[in-house]
Amino acid sequence: MSDLIIFDLDNTIIRGDSDRNWGEFLSEQGIVDKDYKQKSELFYGDYHDGNLDIDSFLNFCVQPLKDNPMDMLLELRKKFIETKIKPIVLEKAKKIINEELKRNEVMIATATNSFVTSPISELFSVENLVATEFEIENNTFTGKVLGEPCFREGKLSKVKNWAESHHYDLRRATFFSDSLNDLPLLNAVGKPIIVDGDSKLEAVAKTNNWECISFR
Repeated sequence: MSDLIIFDLDNTIIRGDSDRNWGEFLSEQGIVDKDYKQKSELFYGDYHDGNLDIDSFLNFCVQPLKDNPMDMLLELRKKFIETKIKPIVLEKAKKIINEELKRNEVMIATATNSFVTSPISELFSVENLVATEFEIENNTFTGKVLGEPCFREGKLSKVKNWAESHHYDLRRATFFSDSLNDLPLLNAVGKPIIVDGDSKLEAVAKTNNWECISFR
């Protein structure tokens, strides 16, 4: 049986944060007010420092989706992928993912919502995406989160549930991540690999004798 190989998305296999870039893009397109980008940067700083209030952040993220029609959002997303995501795909990561796809089951697991990340997953030819899910009714975002956010312990829970339903053992899985927020999942897998981690995460990796690599 193949093994499960999990990749974090933001700042791991792309050179940047897709949620942050989406907010910047919406601001550039005039879809959100002038304060949106500033608020987004504050949330991003909290995320990087490990202090993110995930519920407040998701309420913030879903508002532009809730306030605009789906047809418009889909057109915006196409332009976003072309202008903001394709240029920051890390080719080394893409090559490794392509190799893993030949022999193993590959997953992308991300805190960023699936509306933003599903086409990014497609760029990497990865069918298995575990992400935060926003509720859609009558082709419109309701503003609600479906289930738990895919963040910290929530990411571990969602990945674990997926793995169990597909008969994979996390103790045999590999997880590539750059983020201190992913410690719950990093601690649960058999082979945690730190990708371009900051000094705090690299210190944890050194203590645990985890491999550290770069996709840059």
